[in-house]
Amino acid sequence: MAIRWRQDLEIGIDVIDSQHKALVESMNNLLEACAAGRAREEVGKTLDFLSDYVVTHFNYEQEYQKKHGYPRYEEHLKLHRFFLQEVQELRNTFEKEGATLHFTVSFNKKIVDWFINHIGKADRDFAAYIKSKKTTT
Repeated sequence: MAIRWRQDLEIGIDVIDSQHKALVESMNNLLEACAAGRAREEVGKTLDFLSDYVVTHFNYEQEYQKKHGYPRYEEHLKLHRFFLQEVQELRNTFEKEGATLHFTVSFNKKIVDWFINHIGKADRDFAAYIKSKKTTT
């Protein structure tokens, strides 16, 4: 089942929203491949994308937060570091076991859960801070 980009997923920071949309597109490509029986082919591509994405995206977010004096920066940074570790663990498992059914299901679940929880809570919180700052200046 594909994830539909909805306006309520937007945090209101265009560059970050575009990066989030790219993640949704990558997740959807994997979900579609799974439904079509091509998961083994797509898992490696998605993992490569995710490995690059988290570094680029997290660095951008972190610089943006520092630039704007986000008071929960350290907390947000810990979330990023935790997910970076999870991505590395996924990569290690993939390299050892390949795209098994168990790995593919676990991979999908971790990405979707992170997307929903991180963007829906942590990113929305920092976007609200940025918006409140803009209205008070």
